[in-house]
This record gives sequence, structure tokens and C-alpha cells, in this order.
Amino acid sequence: MKTYKDRLLTYLLTPMSWLYGAAVYVRNKLFDLKLLKEEEFDVPVVCVGNITVGGTGKTPHVEYIVSHLSAIYKVAVLSRGYKRKTKGFILANSKSSPDSIGDEPYQIWHKFGGSVRVAVCEKRSYGIKQIKRLHPDVDLVILDDAFQHRYVKPRLSIVLIDYNRPVFNDHLLPLGRLRESVHALGRADMVVVTKCPDQMQPLDYRLMANHLELMAYQKLYFSRYRYEPLEPVFPEESPYFASISQLSERDSVLLLTGIAHPRYFVRHFSPYPVKVKVSHYPDHHDFSRNDLLEIERKFDEMSGERKIIVTTEKDAVRLAFNPYFPDKLKPFVFFQPISVGIEGGIKYSDFISDLKTELRNKSVKDVREEDRTAGRDQTFDSGSALNKD
Repeated sequence: MKTYKDRLLTYLLTPMSWLYGAAVYVRNKLFDLKLLKEEEFDVPVVCVGNITVGGTGKTPHVEYIVSHLSAIYKVAVLSRGYKRKTKGFILANSKSSPDSIGDEPYQIWHKFGGSVRVAVCEKRSYGIKQIKRLHPDVDLVILDDAFQHRYVKPRLSIVLIDYNRPVFNDHLLPLGRLRESVHALGRADMVVVTKCPDQMQPLDYRLMANHLELMAYQKLYFSRYRYEPLEPVFPEESPYFASISQLSERDSVLLLTGIAHPRYFVRHFSPYPVKVKVSHYPDHHDFSRNDLLEIERKFDEMSGERKIIVTTEKDAVRLAFNPYFPDKLKPFVFFQPISVGIEGGIKYSDFISDLKTELRNKSVKDVREEDRTAGRDQTFDSGSALNKD
């Protein structure tokens, strides 16, 4: 049941959502009618994105794809480098930092090192051209968070949606979190439902598939987070313990997050007997000197025989480069690595095998363009749940 405040907010934001939806509809129509041009490249391009604002797990899924395809392709990952303090095209190197290329691109580059090229550029088409100029051997480009960047025509589009925030019950911005109408899923070749619970039943898979109403040529997958052992943010500081399982109810953990939706991260620590305190900041937060002094104060005030700070992998790359981070806290700071596992739900098809097959089939995009236009028009829709209480 909506409160008066909720109803008033819906009343005020709904017209803005309609205007936003109309603008998105017109823009997509211009691309569909070829009035705005999509540039196609000889090198295959895989777009990984979403139709919502943040929080679907793009980075671990990009890493999953890279880890499986880098053995057979010379892979480059191209991102816009959200919240970096630079402009233009930059190719990651040993002197790169989260400030210069963004925290998520830096995380990917740091994880894969020189085996994968990582670059950032606001103009994706220009970025692809620069990658090919500098590294002609690159034969696969993965575009990170580029589903709405239609100036590049990808060989394959993969869209991620959060199981816990169904797009079919959401609204367009600013009333909800949708960047585009649910109808935009018609441009996707593969849809991955992320952050699924461990115990999904066949009925859960079918219900999600029925709600999404994908076309016959589109493939649906389901993924789950896998939590790896904790790792030190400052390994040179000789961390004093190796596993959170060593901690007891007499110990304390400060969970430090700067991500869009921290509840999944926090929920992971609920089975442990330790006392947990949470300190949450906005997504991609740039921790200031005052922030770190506040974190140090909270850590000092925590009780327990042993105390640690645990943060996310994305936050860890920013903290490791932060000149204000207190030296005395460094041995006690760890990050939680996350990987993903993907399955095909009802059909149990193999995501990576299907991805390789799609990349080998060079004509598949041309065949599907007519299906997309005829079968699912980009109908203007301000959100499927606008009229729901």
C-alpha cells in the first residue's frame, strides 16, 4: 500500500518519466530508421550492458567472459571510464590508476594484466579504431556498459538484469531505474538474469522467462555470485589472518561499501558469528580525507578481540591508491573477490559455448534485423508498472 508521500512523488515524477521515455523512443527510432548511423567494424564487437541504472554486476560478468575467451581471442575491453579524472582515449598501462581510467576498468586491467588490452574512451567508435591502430592483433572487442551507445553496431549484445529488481515491474527514469523501456530487450541477443538465489526451482525459471517474453532467437541465462576467500587490500602490510571463518562472535567486522546496491554484499556475511557494522557510501565514491578519518574512528570504536575491515573489490582499487588511507589500518583491510557462474535455466544451455557459436556465425545479425523490426517495435512505454499501486 502506497503512502501519501509515495503517491505524491509518483504524481510529480510520472510526467517527467513520460518525457524521458518519449526522448528515448525518438532516439531509438532514428537509429532504427538509419537516420542516425551505427558503425560496424571488421573486428567482432560484444556489447555487455543493461537497461537499468547500475547494480546488475557488469564487471564480474565482463571478467567472466574475458576469462573464457582470452584463450582463443586477442581480447580488448573498452569502457567509457565512469568517474575517471581524465578525458579522451587512454590505453591502460603500468602507470594507470583508478583516477586515470576509472575503478572498474582498472580492476579488469589489474586482474588480467598484459594478457588483455583495456582502454577507456567516451566515443566508443573512436576507441575501437585507436585500439586497432595500436594493437592490430586484437580480434575481439568487449564494450562495457554500452547497450545504449548505439553508434557502434555490435556483433552480439548481452543484457544483464537483476533478479531482485525485475525490469518488468520497474519504471523509466526518474520515476524508476529504467534507462529504456522493457521493449529495448528486443535488441539483445542474450539476456542474463543476475544475482539469482541459490535455490531456484524450475517454476522460478519459467516465471522469469514468461515475464520477459523474449523472442525465439534470444537466449536466456541465469547467474549467481560466487564469493572467493578474502584478500588483503594492502598485501605488503602483512595481514594478520587468512580467513573470515577464523573469526568468532567475540570479533568484529566493518563492512565498507561504495557500490550501488550493497545489500547483497552485506547479506553474504550474515551467516558468520562476528559482529557486523556497515559503512555505506554512494556508488563509485571517491573517499576523501574526512571519509577516511570517519572510517578510522568507527574502526577504533568497534569492540572485539579481533577487528577487520572488509570492502568490495571495486572499492579496494580506489582505497589502495588513496593517499589519505591511514597506515595503521592497512594490515586490517581486506576485499571480497566475486566471480559468477552462469547457467541456462530451463534449457541448461552453456553460455560460453553459445557465445562462441554466435561469434563464429557472422551472418546472424543480418538475419535478425528483420525479426527485431517486425516482431518487437520500440514502442513508447513509460514503464510497465506505472499504473500499479
